[in-house]
Amino acid sequence: MSLDRTGTQMNSFDAGSRDASHEIVRLIERDWDGKHILVVGDVMLDKYIQGTVERISPEAPVPVVQASQRTQRPGGAANVAMNIVGLGARASVIGFIGDDEDGASLTDLLEVGGVDARLLAVPQTPTTSKLRILSGSQQIVRLDIETKTLRPEKAYKNLIEEVRKLLHKADGVILSDYAKGTLNPEVCQTIIGDANDAGLPILVDPKGRDFLRYRGATTICPNLKELGLALANSEGSVDSLLDEGQALVSKLDLDYLTVTLGEHGIAVLHSHAPRFHVPAIARQVFDVSGAGDTVIATLALSVSSGFSINDAAHLANVAAGVVVGKLGSVPIARHELVAALIEFSGTEIHEKTLNLARLLVRAAEWRAAGHSIVFTNGCFDILHVGHITLLEHCRRLGDKLVVGINSDTSVSALKGPDRPIVGERQRARILAALAATDAVVVFEAATPIDLILALRPEVLVKGGDYTEDTIVGAPEVRSWGGRVVIVPTVEGHSTTSIVRKLAVKDDA
Repeated sequence: MSLDRTGTQMNSFDAGSRDASHEIVRLIERDWDGKHILVVGDVMLDKYIQGTVERISPEAPVPVVQASQRTQRPGGAANVAMNIVGLGARASVIGFIGDDEDGASLTDLLEVGGVDARLLAVPQTPTTSKLRILSGSQQIVRLDIETKTLRPEKAYKNLIEEVRKLLHKADGVILSDYAKGTLNPEVCQTIIGDANDAGLPILVDPKGRDFLRYRGATTICPNLKELGLALANSEGSVDSLLDEGQALVSKLDLDYLTVTLGEHGIAVLHSHAPRFHVPAIARQVFDVSGAGDTVIATLALSVSSGFSINDAAHLANVAAGVVVGKLGSVPIARHELVAALIEFSGTEIHEKTLNLARLLVRAAEWRAAGHSIVFTNGCFDILHVGHITLLEHCRRLGDKLVVGINSDTSVSALKGPDRPIVGERQRARILAALAATDAVVVFEAATPIDLILALRPEVLVKGGDYTEDTIVGAPEVRSWGGRVVIVPTVEGHSTTSIVRKLAVKDDA
């Protein structure tokens, strides 16, 4: 364990290990629902017109884009807030908009996205927006509408007042600076001072050369180019920039400096300790826009949850690998981070065995991604070809397969005192190792009806000589529009027959 500047005990894991990743996934799914991050900074509206180019304009040597789709998304600090909500936590965002249509659209998008939007309209200034025109995935041109001038003094006072209203509800603060005039030095220092007094971690995504305005923050998170500008060393090598950046930690009274290195990963710099480097995860890159927003959101949630900065950097690195595979500034979702972390660390078997609370979180994440859930249940005592056939059939009926297994106590009550042959933990682990299964959950009752009612699967499957009238949960599944499927048993294959054969051999 380690201590942060407030004396809070910090979790410490080697995020690359199987056991550590299992614990981190558990904390993400269990704890992040209760976290609340306050984002302050330059909000903007990202607008997209997508179409195709088939000819050059006769008026000028430029392509003519035949528009087919228009979309709008929260950008800048607003996208940071959307990432936090996507990761399962609560977010409030404070910033300036104009008294215009774009400001109203941005507010509506944030509210629909589940963000608490505290956007302050400033007369005679436009809402910052970026209009991108694309042909396929290729950007043709971008039109920016913005002002970088300072707002009236009253506007900044109102912003600080709004921040102070929410600080006591927050678990962490992000300053998202896109150099559009929201985060002037006075605002930055006031918020940083208030956050430190409240014992909250405060993370900064910076712009420009003046890092002094961020003095006293927990960390500043520049990319390599931004660090070079702040150091007036834009031509330096990566190592020389990181060496110089290490001196900024003490100079700016930071806990550490977190530097994103693009294809080289993330570096964490401490004042009196060796740098910590997280190498990038190899991914197909479609668009790096918005990756910094995802990194700062993931770092803030991780640090506010008590993760060490090294583990927070691991998670942020995995999250960045997800969003660069998307087109445009699209926020990450918690189920995507969990899936990527499981894939990266090889913890899939561990992460398939869940209690009911974590299964319901996982199910919500699957459904948010558009997946249907299949459920089956049984004792699965001594796994045999009949079981495998059932599970493979189940897998073809939907996107995700959840297997409920009777606990040892439940099996004994159903099958007799000599059963089960294999304990519930071993049975669960064997089932989790199968490619067909996505989750395994143990239930104590004689029937899985409570589990079915909580999970609400789209498909309920049972093997054997059942009819729909005799399958537990069938009426309930049909009541919410689900299907009930019966898979015939494989003749000659059952746990009972295996036990009898073994008994005959023992007697011989």
